[in-house]
Amino acid sequence: MKLSDFDFDLPKSLIAQFPSEKRTDSKLLVAGDEIVDATFSELDDFLRAGDLLVLNDTRVIPARLFGQKESGGKVEILIERLLSDTQALAMIKASRAPKIGSFVVLENGQRAEVVDKSCGLYTLSFSGTAILDCLNEVGHVPLPPYIERGDKKEDLSRYQTVYAQNDGAVAAPTAGLHFDEALLARLQKQGIEHTFVTLHVGAGTFQPVKVDNIKDHHMHSEVYQVSVEAAEKIKQTRAKGGRIVAVGTTAVRTLESMALKGEVCATQGDTDIFIYPGFGFKLVDVMITNFHLPKSSLLMLVSAFISREKMFEIYNHAIDNKYRFFSYGDAMLLEKQ
Repeated sequence: MKLSDFDFDLPKSLIAQFPSEKRTDSKLLVAGDEIVDATFSELDDFLRAGDLLVLNDTRVIPARLFGQKESGGKVEILIERLLSDTQALAMIKASRAPKIGSFVVLENGQRAEVVDKSCGLYTLSFSGTAILDCLNEVGHVPLPPYIERGDKKEDLSRYQTVYAQNDGAVAAPTAGLHFDEALLARLQKQGIEHTFVTLHVGAGTFQPVKVDNIKDHHMHSEVYQVSVEAAEKIKQTRAKGGRIVAVGTTAVRTLESMALKGEVCATQGDTDIFIYPGFGFKLVDVMITNFHLPKSSLLMLVSAFISREKMFEIYNHAIDNKYRFFSYGDAMLLEKQ
């Protein structure tokens, strides 16, 4: 398949710049035999007792930093991955690339040494306080590039799921942004359980696919973890005939990465799994996800799950009915085809 097979025209007016007033106010497109327009607050109407929601509990860190080189040039840093309390991989924007061994001085006066560069990412070593302390003091919410505004105070909470626990993501698992505590509690009362996995979403999720033959694309690597408790809940659900409902493409990639090991088990590591049409899903039965960018690897994942033809039918319906797209946009509920 070619990259152009996953292109579509999206009116710029449909790219959400702000979240909905309430999390569950988002629209929900339900794609079964027919397309149903609903709201996310009605999610329980489309799930069944015995289903298991699998949620990504990664926590978005305020990963965007501003500073300057010791020579005075302005620098913008986007943390890609925390390596330790004092070291991180990062993308750096500057008029001239910083040299290995040079220092960047951040807005709070903290210094970060550029100690290495590989595959377009710099290794930074922070002196003084720990990286997370520095980020919490002067870091900015790393809003995606298609949100054409600076981050605001409300983004600290709204670009974060209500169940976020584990620091490390530089982009939100956006399908989870539609849930609030009340909805999760209501679902549980109806016999729809949930469990958590972790995948720390990297900035690479926004990197475009640059090859014409999509089979030549290499995914960025991300850290993931499945606990003993999560693996046990998944096994129990499947044994009882319940459905595994992955909330977001990151949960899908985590579950299917685990499945590649040949069993449902507690596991952790890095994954660069690339899911595109022809992929054989082993665990995920239902997916909740937002609407994705043209030509993106996430759109290819959705096409693998429901077919490219069905994907375009859904997206055309969403555009015609003015659904909001991307991170702060609306959601859809998809059953594997």
